[in-house]
Amino acid sequence: MSSLATKRIVTSESAWVRRTLIGIALVFIVLFLVLPLAAVFTEALRKGVGAYLEALKEPDAWSAIKLTLITAAIAVPLNLVFGIAAAWCIAKFEFRGKAFLTTLVDLPFSVSPVVAGLIYVLMFGAQGWFGPWLAAHDIKIIFAVPGIVLATVFVTFPFIARELIPLMQAQGNDEEQAAIVLGANGWQTFWYVTLPNIKWGLIYGVILCNARAMGEFGAVSVVSGHIRGQTNTMPLHVEILYNEYQSVAAFAVASLLALLALVTLAIKSVAEWRQEREMRAANEAPPENPGVTS
Repeated sequence: MSSLATKRIVTSESAWVRRTLIGIALVFIVLFLVLPLAAVFTEALRKGVGAYLEALKEPDAWSAIKLTLITAAIAVPLNLVFGIAAAWCIAKFEFRGKAFLTTLVDLPFSVSPVVAGLIYVLMFGAQGWFGPWLAAHDIKIIFAVPGIVLATVFVTFPFIARELIPLMQAQGNDEEQAAIVLGANGWQTFWYVTLPNIKWGLIYGVILCNARAMGEFGAVSVVSGHIRGQTNTMPLHVEILYNEYQSVAAFAVASLLALLALVTLAIKSVAEWRQEREMRAANEAPPENPGVTS
């Protein structure tokens, strides 16, 4: 079937049906995406740019911003290593317990973030399993930065692995096996064969992981202790400001989170555009003719 015939089949609905569906989609986008974002920035700038900048320069706000960036900077690389290793293991090898490992990777998707935070309190809190030993050695995890990082790693670690596993499974092992037959070692096979094939899926996973790490609230709220200037991330700081009726300051920090989300979306869109362009170029490239020599 030609591409023109396929296009006609896909667009065979009447004009009013297409316009209705497009209209419904636009209404939902405006009501649930555009208007809330506009409200955040409008409220943040309600008292002017000066008040907006002052809210972001405030020491507690600056501390929350730094802690959020530090947490993401630690959690994302850790999940990058874990995600690649888990995807490689699950997609490229057959072994006993593979289904159980896949289930464990999906565990944070099914567990409430608040429960995840309580798990770490149970393990590392003052009355937890390792609490007395940690207290005896003056090691602080709960109500400190290490607990925030651990909670963030837990809730974000499936994103990269789940983006890569189906991609690697679809690609199969043929290219890796060919590289090994030609004399490549494991690292060379990964760097020159596997990584180029998964780079776009890897970028998507990193983008999603970073977005969730910066916006995580539930698990971090449990383990942070809400200590202003020390263990408050940006989402927690927004909650505190809003509860204290400092709406302009709260929306100012919230607008910064929204800007980070928009930047993340822009990077994802650029990555998708680059991937589509590369795929189009590969499909349009003329096939090599081994019988023709220069």
